[in-house]
Amino acid sequence: MNRPIRSFVLRQGRITPAQERALTALLPKYGIAFPEPIRSAKPLILEIGSGMGETTAEIAKLHPEATFVAVEVHAPGVGSLLNRIEAEKLENLRVVRHDALEVLERMVEDGSLAALHLFFPDPWPKKRHHKRRLVQPAFAALAARKLRPGGVLHAATDWPDYAEQIAAAFQENEYFEKADGGLVARPQTKFETRGRRLGHPIRDLYFRRRPG
Repeated sequence: MNRPIRSFVLRQGRITPAQERALTALLPKYGIAFPEPIRSAKPLILEIGSGMGETTAEIAKLHPEATFVAVEVHAPGVGSLLNRIEAEKLENLRVVRHDALEVLERMVEDGSLAALHLFFPDPWPKKRHHKRRLVQPAFAALAARKLRPGGVLHAATDWPDYAEQIAAAFQENEYFEKADGGLVARPQTKFETRGRRLGHPIRDLYFRRRPG
């Protein structure tokens, strides 16, 4: 059997005692276990790759009218976000520690997402690694299934060629049209700050799910 190409590599990064404790004590409280279905009576917004969670938590705090689900695989980031949820009492934010494509396929009902956020995904800058980039035509097709009509895909990147790849994947999908903005504003992330410091152009891309 061919192994699937992953868009991430699990790194053995340093994890603090507080993050470790959060994974043990808080993940059962604020996490959603794979493959439990993700459902909400409020507008449902899924973020792929929430990193350390500071941007995710800020957005959730500003928008209590929506339910946010952060998908992240790296332990330090998950632990950090769990601690933020606990400290700031964010009742509308939950975490899934699992591969995002499998989460979309098996945990998210078709037509249930109000928005899908993809902020500064791993750019895999070397050409031979472009096949590892998350956004491919197949990802656009999966997003079309999971977003409700009128739902918005909001992606951001500081790599111009990846921005073009993202734009092409969604422009070529018949179920999407360009949009002027997302459902919620995006605060500046640490990856954006780093990109700006390096002189990288920042691009936000928005695509709306067409009816039908």
